[in-house]
Formats: sequence, C-alpha cells, structure tokens
Amino acid sequence: MPSPTWEGSKAETGQREDGAAESDDRERGTGGRLLCALAMEMTNRSLHGDSKVDCVNCDGLISRNGGDSAEVSVPLSLPGKRTTLMEGDDLYRLRERKVLLEDKKRLCALALGTALLGILLMIIHAELCPFINKPGSNIALIINCSISLSTGCLLIFIIAFHYKDIRLFVNDHNQLDWRIAMTSHRVTVITLELLVCSIHPVGTYWRAGPHVNSSSTAPLCVSNHHSEVLVDMELLLSVLMFLRLYLVHRAILLHSKVLLSASYRSIGSLNSINFTFRFVLKVLMNKHPARTLLVFILFFWLTASWMLTLCERQTQASTGHMNTALWLIAITFLTVGYGDVAPTTTCGKAVCLFTGVMGVACTAMLVAVVTKKLALNKGEKHVHFFMLDIQISKRIRHAAANVLRECWLLHRTNLTRGNRGEHRRHQRCLLEAIRVFRHLRLKQRQLRDYVSEMVDLPKMQMIMCDLSANWNNSYRELEQRILSMEQKLDELSRCFQQTSELLSQAVRHRNPEIR
Repeated sequence: MPSPTWEGSKAETGQREDGAAESDDRERGTGGRLLCALAMEMTNRSLHGDSKVDCVNCDGLISRNGGDSAEVSVPLSLPGKRTTLMEGDDLYRLRERKVLLEDKKRLCALALGTALLGILLMIIHAELCPFINKPGSNIALIINCSISLSTGCLLIFIIAFHYKDIRLFVNDHNQLDWRIAMTSHRVTVITLELLVCSIHPVGTYWRAGPHVNSSSTAPLCVSNHHSEVLVDMELLLSVLMFLRLYLVHRAILLHSKVLLSASYRSIGSLNSINFTFRFVLKVLMNKHPARTLLVFILFFWLTASWMLTLCERQTQASTGHMNTALWLIAITFLTVGYGDVAPTTTCGKAVCLFTGVMGVACTAMLVAVVTKKLALNKGEKHVHFFMLDIQISKRIRHAAANVLRECWLLHRTNLTRGNRGEHRRHQRCLLEAIRVFRHLRLKQRQLRDYVSEMVDLPKMQMIMCDLSANWNNSYRELEQRILSMEQKLDELSRCFQQTSELLSQAVRHRNPEIR
C-alpha cells in the first residue's frame, strides 16, 4: 500500500506537469496566432486584397471573413520549418497566369496589327504623294496624322504588353515587388522596342516636285527648296519602319500550338526545354519546311523590292520601277548577279547587300530541306541495303565460280602442254577473276560495316529492356528456388530430429537398463 507522502508528491508532480502543459499550449497558441497573422498578411498582399482568407489557430478554425464564404485552411508549422502554400493561393495564381497569358496574346496581336497598319499607311503615302499633295488638299495631312496616331497606339500596346509580362514574372516567382523583375536586360529590351516602334516619317507635308515623265514611278514628295539632308532623313525613317516586323516572331510564338499545348509544356519542363521562337521555328521547319520557306522568301522579295524602289526614286534610275527592282532582288537573292541592273544609291546598295546575305542563308536551308526530303527513312534503308547485300552475294558466288573455272582451264592447259599464248591467256583470266572476287568481298565488307553503324537506338533500347526484364525474372525465380530449398532443408532437419527421437525412445523401450 503506497504511503501518503508518495501520493502527495505524485499529485504535486502532476500539477506541475499540467501547468507546464498549459503553458506550452499557451505558447503554442501564441505562436500559431502569430503564424496565422503572418500568413494572412502575405496572402492579402499576394491576392491584392481581392480574396478573403480564413485562418487556423490552436483552438480550431476561426473564420475571418464573416463565415459567409468557403474556408481556406492555412497549415501551420513550427518556427524554422517551411510552411506550405495555400491551396487557394495556388488556384488564384494559376487563374491569374492564364488571364495574363491571354492578355499578352491579345496585346501582341493588336500591336502587330497596328504596326502593319502604320507600314501600310506609309507605303500609301509614299506611292500616292504626288497625286494627293495638291493645293487645298488635306489628304496628305490626314495620312501623316494617321501614321503618327498608329505609332502612338503601338507604343501604348508595347508598354501594356511588357506590363503584363512583368506581372506574369511576379506571378511565376511568387514575388511581391515588381521592381525585382526590372533587370538591366529587360530595361534595355523595353527601351529598344520603344525606340524602334517610335520611328516613322515626321511628315513635313512637302509639295510634290515636277514629274520627269508620266511613265516613271512616283517621285518623293520633295520640292526644290528643301535640302537633301531632310530628304535622306525622310527616306531613312520610311525604310526603318520595317523594323516593326520583329513583332511577327513574337506573335508566332504566342499563338503557336506548341506554347498553347499543355502536353508540350509539361514534357518540355521535364526535359528543361525553353519554348522560344527558335524552338517554334525548328518545329515549323520540321513539319512544313517547304511552305515556311516559300512564304518567307516571297514576303522578303516583295518587301526588299519596295524598299529598293524607295531608295532609287531620287535618281530616276531604272531600279526605281517595281518590276526592275524585283528582278534585281531575285537575282541578288539567288546569288546569280547578271550585272545588267545595279543600284546607284547607298541605301539601294545596302538593301542589295542584305538581300545577298539572306539569300545565302535561305539557300543553305533550302539545300538542307531538299536533302532531308530525298533521304531514305529507316525502313527504306533497311530494304535497300538488304537487296544490295543479296545482289553482292550473288556476284561473289559467280566470281568464285569464275575463279574455279579459270583454275581448271589453266590446269588442263598445263596437262596438255598446249600453246604458250593460250597458257598466258588463262593466267590473265585467272588473275582478273581473283581481282573481281576480292573487290566484291571488299564491297560486301564495307556495306556490312555501314549497316552495322546504323544503330537503331529505340530497337537497342527495347532489346536491353527485354534483357533486363529477363534477368530480373531469372533472379526472382532463383530467389524462389533458394527459399524453397531452405524450406525443404528445414523440413529434412525436422524429420531427422524426429527420427532420432523415435530411435532413442525405441532403444530405451527395448533396453530399460540404458536409463
């Protein structure tokens, strides 16, 4: 029976333990409330104050939004351990990412359309300038104002696009400060884009100069009292407006099925592949090589031809006509260069030089595409090399038969001791048959070496997988046999033990004196 002193000490100890437990609970509850407050603050910042978050403390779920909406539980952890993200926050970020991607696609399409509209208005102004710049006509002023207005809209779309891009970066990296995304590279890219997209003819609204003849192309809208510097400036600004076409590659990237496909993105993220315009261009060149090259070459020819006519209009040369400029661009692109037509201005020479460089690059790609189209696939190669091997084997058998025949004829000539000329003829035939036989054997060896180098990696992988599976099955069977042998050995040892006990009992029963 326990003593009263021991019971009192046990009661005091229990009270102290209860007090310590209560203090731990209070500390844990205070820590939980602090963690909950921090989680709520971070969530409110990340959700921009639009969503309501419920918090979990040590007593249970406490609703912070009045209890009229769905609760989102925030898992708490001890200090020093990493807390997991809320499920509601992840869903909101995914939804926001989808919306931002759609906004980027829409803004990119609007920016490209506005850029093409500005280029089209510039071309119309340059072609119709002598006919619309008449006294009392405001058509030129309206076109110039439209070009400036489209440029302003383009700059707004570019700024909005990069604003969405920065928000997408903040969303992907779970950052709160947008200034983290403003790296030097991003700032440089935005500045260059705004500078390129702001280039357009300033619109001096000059009067049209006198026509040389009615059959010539439309000259520049320049009167005699303007300096050549302003003319060159207008010409340079008009040509540099084509730099806005860099938006085409961005539109192709954002509207491609590669970027829109979830399976592409998932497999690409697992293989650390960046979905850039280079990757999309490779996919297009693999799927539709001829169509892609044809569209690019035709568009480049038309653009370069018009730029050449714009550059050559000042001199009233033959290259100022569209048909002559198109001929010059085509022969320069194809690196033929007949020499019948040549540019005279510095701007025209620069356009032709750039055309030649692009022609060399496109010719190389065209050769690669044609080579790929003419190449045999794996099945065709296997069939072709198999038939070649059969044909060479037949020729080797015929060559071996010719060697044996010539040996027999030479031996018969030696036995009959015939004419020396016939003997020498059979020797030459024998040497030629041996040479042909060796040549065919060498061709067969080279063919088989080439075929052996064509290793079918998927087939080898399947063979290795089958071998590995067979080895695993054999190993499992061996383990099962070893286990069954161990069980049988245990049974044999048990039987031996029982047999020895029975023998000892029988001996004791017959000879009681042994006890």
